[in-house]
Amino acid sequence: MATLNIKNLPNPLYKKLQARAKRERRSVAQEVIQILAQATEEPESLSILTLKGLGKEVWRGVDSAAYIEQERRSWD
Repeated sequence: MATLNIKNLPNPLYKKLQARAKRERRSVAQEVIQILAQATEEPESLSILTLKGLGKEVWRGVDSAAYIEQERRSWD
């Protein structure tokens, strides 16, 4: 397993890390590993299906065909 040494860590930052580690019942080293692991995770890919139905309240009562035609006319 690799070792990471951090030089010149500001004392206020270290105190915050200590407090956070204590809240999470971890050592400071375990907390730093957890923070780095979260920061370097790849974001989960989103599916187009998760967007289904989003924004429908915005279009409620709007004739979408008429709206699109109006927008197209505004391009000329």
